[in-house]
Amino acid sequence: MIDDYMIYFYTLLLFIFAFGIFFIPAYLKEKRRKKLFSEPVTEEFLSVLIQFVPLYKKLPDNLQKELIGHMNIFLDEKSFEGCVGLEISTSIKIVIAAQACMLLLNRKTNYYPKLSVIYVYPDAFQSQQVTNEGGVETVENIIRSGESWTNGPVVLSWNHTMHGANDIKDGQNVVFHEFAHQLDQEDGSNDGMPIHESTSQYIAFARMIENKYDKLQKRIMNRKKTVMDPYGGTSKAEFFAVLTETFFEKPRQLKRKHPELYDEVKDYYKLDPLSWK
Repeated sequence: MIDDYMIYFYTLLLFIFAFGIFFIPAYLKEKRRKKLFSEPVTEEFLSVLIQFVPLYKKLPDNLQKELIGHMNIFLDEKSFEGCVGLEISTSIKIVIAAQACMLLLNRKTNYYPKLSVIYVYPDAFQSQQVTNEGGVETVENIIRSGESWTNGPVVLSWNHTMHGANDIKDGQNVVFHEFAHQLDQEDGSNDGMPIHESTSQYIAFARMIENKYDKLQKRIMNRKKTVMDPYGGTSKAEFFAVLTETFFEKPRQLKRKHPELYDEVKDYYKLDPLSWK
């Protein structure tokens, strides 16, 4: 009888310990996020947002408010590090956070859970690209404006970040591009197929990406004009990232040329840029 009692007692203690380890931190994080989401921002914050992120002004009022809430959480949870002498200012943080958080609007999010730090260079930077063909590994130094690591940081050029934020109609936005990669990589693979709410939605999205990716490659090979940047034809991962840039910055052209693709991306992001101001 005593032995049974002790087993029950220690089982209960183990359960309480496990509950504390797994549920209390999650509860506290959610509580902190709710508080941050509802906190007001300074006039300086809004001034930077309005001046340097013109897409913010096109958002409906409810999405503007939601974006600021997401930014409060993003800026609290992510760190920024300047490279080759760049000093991280409040403006740099706000401009990057605003664009990164636009991809999170109108749907449940965990704020890029694998990302903890964003490295920012003053301009384009040199990066190593490793390829393996036939067992032969090749290392090549290339110039980039941004990078997204599957289980690591995002790296951005500040010059390209500012250009992408200021010109909202050219389909070129390095923050949208690299953070679309982050969404794609949340399942551990970089394949252009981000996590969806249901299996049926995932399958429909995958079929659409497969079809449109093949067609984009053919148009590029035949030297025909494309709504999307030709870089989207280099891989399905790049296709999704470029598609995200196009969706937010050239929605009218994308809808006109590829209505089914536009609707599929609209369903994923739960947003319709065509309905904005």
